[in-house]
Amino acid sequence: MAESWDGSYDSNIRSYEASRHSDESYHEKLHIEPIYESFVCPLTKQVMQDPVTIESGQTFEKEAIERWFKECKDNGRRAVCPLTLKELSNTDLNPSIALRHTIEEWTQRNEAAQLDNACRSLGPGASEGDILQALDYVVNICKKSRSNKHVVRNAELIPMIADMLKSSSRKVRCKALQTLCVVVEDNDDNKQEVMASGDTVRTIVKFLSRDHFQEREEAVSLLHELSKSESLCEKIGGVNGAILILVGLSSSKSENVLTVEKAEKTLENLEKYEKNVRQMAESGRLKPLLTLLLEGSPETQLSMAECLGDLVLSNDVKIFVAQTAGSALVDVMKCGSKQAREAALKALNQISSHEASAKILIQAGILPPLLKDLFTVGVNQLPMRLKEVSATVLANIVASGACFESTLLDQGQQTLVSEDIVHNLLHLISNTGPAIECQLLQVLVGLTSSSTTVLKIVSAIKSSGATISLIQFIETPHRDIRMASIKLLHNISPFMGQELSDALQGTAGQLGCLIRVFSEDNGITEEQAAAIGFLAELPEGDSGLTRRLLAEEAFSIIISKVMKIRHGCIRGGRFVTPYLEGLVRVLSRFTFLLENETELIALAQEQNLAALFVDLLQTNGIDKVQMVSALALKNLSKQSKHLTKVPEPPEPGFCASVFPCFSKQQVVTGLCQVHRGRCSIKESFCLLEGKAVEKLVACLDHNNEKVVEAALAALCTLLDDGVDIEQGVLVLCEAEGIKPILEVLLENRTDVLRQRAVWAVERILRTEDIAYEISGDQNVGTALVEAFRHGDYRTRQIAERALKHVDKLPNFSAIFPKVGI
Repeated sequence: MAESWDGSYDSNIRSYEASRHSDESYHEKLHIEPIYESFVCPLTKQVMQDPVTIESGQTFEKEAIERWFKECKDNGRRAVCPLTLKELSNTDLNPSIALRHTIEEWTQRNEAAQLDNACRSLGPGASEGDILQALDYVVNICKKSRSNKHVVRNAELIPMIADMLKSSSRKVRCKALQTLCVVVEDNDDNKQEVMASGDTVRTIVKFLSRDHFQEREEAVSLLHELSKSESLCEKIGGVNGAILILVGLSSSKSENVLTVEKAEKTLENLEKYEKNVRQMAESGRLKPLLTLLLEGSPETQLSMAECLGDLVLSNDVKIFVAQTAGSALVDVMKCGSKQAREAALKALNQISSHEASAKILIQAGILPPLLKDLFTVGVNQLPMRLKEVSATVLANIVASGACFESTLLDQGQQTLVSEDIVHNLLHLISNTGPAIECQLLQVLVGLTSSSTTVLKIVSAIKSSGATISLIQFIETPHRDIRMASIKLLHNISPFMGQELSDALQGTAGQLGCLIRVFSEDNGITEEQAAAIGFLAELPEGDSGLTRRLLAEEAFSIIISKVMKIRHGCIRGGRFVTPYLEGLVRVLSRFTFLLENETELIALAQEQNLAALFVDLLQTNGIDKVQMVSALALKNLSKQSKHLTKVPEPPEPGFCASVFPCFSKQQVVTGLCQVHRGRCSIKESFCLLEGKAVEKLVACLDHNNEKVVEAALAALCTLLDDGVDIEQGVLVLCEAEGIKPILEVLLENRTDVLRQRAVWAVERILRTEDIAYEISGDQNVGTALVEAFRHGDYRTRQIAERALKHVDKLPNFSAIFPKVGI
């Protein structure tokens, strides 16, 4: 042990000597008295604070020599002098009082000189090196003794250190931050001094967003120390952007762990003031606010609820808030004061505007108090402005798409879609202001958007006699109400189309207003799509409505809109597809009234309607447009045999009239092979002349059965009675349509398709060559047999005829003569 200590001592004393000589120029520069060798403990190599002398006459720091003697004892050796290594007869320690006083006086003189020099080094014009040495000195003396922190403050060094934060040197700025952190640690007076130094805190906050990581680290450490003083938390939070930046640092994935941890702890300290909690909430840190909302005093809870109602929350945060505080807010709605209920409602309005969080609120029991607030009248009713908020929350809840038909409201087994509840909603819609009307209409829109609840709402509307009232909202000057009412009418129109059509025709102005809505030239809006969609769902066979639309010149407007969409002249968007679908569906209803209507046929010719529907057949990706266009072409094509211009046979000449044997029948060219007259797509709606046959054949391969049904129905008009069926079959052959029709028969996808395919195949098999060729196809024969066995009466009759064409059934009419009855 002695040898080890001796070697260590020699090494340490050499190090001390080297450092002493290297620092002499520094001491001379600062005019500080040099360190006398007798002041230094041989063991610690530090200036002694409590010198003691042992038996050998050597002087050491008391704590160091005590450790030495303990080591000797622990190792089972007699005590020896660390310097002379001579054994000692005792380990008495004699205080060197005179030396201690001398060292204290020397220390005081040096510290005074060093403080004086530090003040000069932190003044204007000092070099970077001098400033860094002065800051190092302040750090060292503060770490040496807590009392020195008072000395630093009394020397007015804190404002000077704070000024160094504005230095152009990054090293100086970082060192100044570090120094202030040491100076204020566990010293509230120094913290107050820093806060009082002009805009120091604002400057520190600026460092939080600097690019240099060390400046950010030192700044957040300093703010953490300052935030430990409750009296300073409010001032720190009052610095613009401080809390927002700290929130960002606390959740950063790129900062080092220490910085993130210090930022988090600083925020925890700042939570002591409500203003700071509000700022944190606005910055996305909701937990402190929710804690106060759940655990604070009634006044604090009210304040936090009001704050929550003013926030704009992300969807993830809405879910978190609903999970954490949803039940508490619902409880306030049930039994809180009017002011508390208002705050809770506004908060719930924020939270409920997201599907997932709204469903959480339903589980928390929000529906019963909401409906109570809406339906209560008299002295206990809420003010209308709060009923408006309740209606908005209810609209948000319904928009979540939850299962309302199984969510009970009370012990009476009522649900939101119970008839009484819907009647009350309809009553409120008719007897409140525009804001509540709009939200409650949105509630009904949400409930009718679900296939599981729409029929109950429709039933309640019918039983309440509210149809006329709902139709009248189309004319309201309030755009939001009008849009909500149109969306509602659109949703219920498939289930009460005739009632709505009658109501629309029975009142003045609504139909015209509806037309004006979808004809506006401001792009394509949700309201326009809903308006035309509503009209599209009304019964296509209602001739009265169609004539009203004609009178309002709706069809001309629709044709113009369709053409503009096809040519890209109208801006699209997410509503362009339903808008185009609605336009085409309403336009197609015009074709259901053509029979014996010369005026309507003339209008269809004038607008070249058939060509437009042929063009729309190519609207790939929009099944309804293709389906409706094919059905419209079927209706138009049915008129072709009546509209084709069959030429009169030419008058025979004189010779031919006298000598018939010399007459020769003249051939008229340019005639339609199917309709045996002069045809065109515009004048006679001829599919052949309109190049529609190939497009319709292409639709037979569509995935959507409805499109296939419509296309096949249109093609069947080429094989109908009154046209040249053999030529119609030839047209289908040339368009390569026979095989697709047979495949439709073989696939047997729907009953309607089988009926139409059997009808078409029977007509095709009337052509002997085709019948002969197909007769060898066992699959076709089997499909016809299945239709014969399982089809309805008419289909079985047609299948029977088709089987006779391919010799699958005997033709008894060829064997037995017809016998009159």
